[in-house]
Amino acid sequence: MYQAKLAGKNRHQVFDTQQDLGLRSHHESLARVRQAMLANELVLFYQPQVNMRSGRVIGAEALIRWQHPDQGLLQPAAFLPLIEDTPLAIEVGEWVIKTALQQLDQWHSSGLQLPVSVNVGARQLQQNNFVARLEETLARHPDIAPGDLSIEVLETSALEDLAGISSVIAQCKRLGVDFALDDFGTGYSSLTYLKRLPVSLLKMDQSLVRDMLVDPDDLAILEAVIGLARAFRRAVIAEGVETIAHGTRLLEMGCDLAQGYGITRPMPAADVPAWVAQWQPDVAWSA
Repeated sequence: MYQAKLAGKNRHQVFDTQQDLGLRSHHESLARVRQAMLANELVLFYQPQVNMRSGRVIGAEALIRWQHPDQGLLQPAAFLPLIEDTPLAIEVGEWVIKTALQQLDQWHSSGLQLPVSVNVGARQLQQNNFVARLEETLARHPDIAPGDLSIEVLETSALEDLAGISSVIAQCKRLGVDFALDDFGTGYSSLTYLKRLPVSLLKMDQSLVRDMLVDPDDLAILEAVIGLARAFRRAVIAEGVETIAHGTRLLEMGCDLAQGYGITRPMPAADVPAWVAQWQPDVAWSA
């Protein structure tokens, strides 16, 4: 009845049992994710980002996980698709920013100065009050410089509303918050888009980096991205650096910044200070 009303007057809608069960299951899943957020079952892990040449740890990417009471630690793919394109995605996105800033406060109190990047979806960025809410959240952490927080947005998401996203990025940059274009090289990667998006960092997609040693096409794309970054005066970082050989080849190509399992896996926030204190680049990288 309600579906028929939504479609307009003088309509009919056939009841579909399977569709009804699917909708009920989806709503129950959304409710469970919201419950997890309120019950502090959602947690952030952090994957350090490093300069392979100098050996400096330049930051960390905040990555969401679900510490499920029955199923253990769940990766984002197990629950984020459930909330995509729903208001809950915005709530979870805001939770990520608030939690990352709280963690920055804790690290600063212990003497660790480490910038953090968070992933923000296009739906959240397109909210009319995104910049205002971000400014309010930053104001609750006066000891944190806005430059200690950066926002990563997917290249494909940014291109869906280029003018709108560009405006939001520009406003955030006035607050001191930088932006990175994530998964660069997998979307359109137009020179015009790169010119119009005022991001500071390009993140080369891990699918390209992972196969760069065996796939000449992936290697060529990476070389092109590094060249674009240099031409447009953008920094560039490689995701998915899984081996020393990956890092060595990237250094030869002029890409010094990296993250990936070959450096370290994402870790709980409590483990980050000790890791930062002891990390040294492989001798092959510092040679």
